[in-house]
Amino acid sequence: MRTYRIIPRLDIKGPNVVKGIHLEGLRVMGKPSEFAKYYYENGADELLFMDVVASLYERNSLHNIISETAEDIFIPLTVGGGLRTIEDIRSVLRAGADKVAINTAAIRNPDFVSEAAEKFGSSTIVVAVECIKDAAGVYRAYVDNGREYTGVDALEWAGKIQELGAGELLLTSVDKEGTGEGFDVAFTKKIKDQISIPVIAHGGAGKKEDVLDVLQSSGCDAVSLASIFHYNIVANGMLNGDDKNFSEGNVDFLNSKRAFHTFQHLSIKELKDYLITNRISCREFAEQ
Repeated sequence: MRTYRIIPRLDIKGPNVVKGIHLEGLRVMGKPSEFAKYYYENGADELLFMDVVASLYERNSLHNIISETAEDIFIPLTVGGGLRTIEDIRSVLRAGADKVAINTAAIRNPDFVSEAAEKFGSSTIVVAVECIKDAAGVYRAYVDNGREYTGVDALEWAGKIQELGAGELLLTSVDKEGTGEGFDVAFTKKIKDQISIPVIAHGGAGKKEDVLDVLQSSGCDAVSLASIFHYNIVANGMLNGDDKNFSEGNVDFLNSKRAFHTFQHLSIKELKDYLITNRISCREFAEQ
């Protein structure tokens, strides 16, 4: 029986975890190491770190954050954002990452995927696909955190990713991301139907039923979640470290935006218990 993975996603801007809607309107949530430690201790299977401003500086700046995180956390860490060369990948792997997620460099130079897979192994290379549905109903691949239009058909591109040697595909529906409206299950299924490598669904979860739906109906192998976990932590003051300074007004922001009230307060353990009850196999929570 396939075991599904629950992967919290931490979008990073500077020294902070941030969160937005449609990958925009980013608000500070807190310190990455505190979120990472909390998720690790509460049953995350993996963690995904994305440098959301890497394209502005044409480099990934998460090395210190990854090094700090890797000292105390013993689950796979995937790092993405701004990785354009073999040396970029080698650098974050040396810092403590187990896998890398590439998007812009992969679309602009597909051979880079093959080169990276040959150098580091397919299991190390995750290709991220950020898609937006156009007026004609065609899903287009985007880069730069969903801001730059590429004109590439996302479904066709997904099929090529496996041929190039990538080990996994991270699929983000930009239309759904941060909304709490549920995953784009139909498109996730289309992607999964044409490739055999694992597909990680990301974007849209607002409640546990959304996660169950995408796992049961799309054939995906894992889900990457942010809002549904982050807002629960921040609103309830669950972090134990000293860095609980929400000076950006995050709690007030959450309380004032009615849309955020639609997000179910949910822990990883609660989600896994629910999935297991519904015959979805996942690694059960065990205290670290």
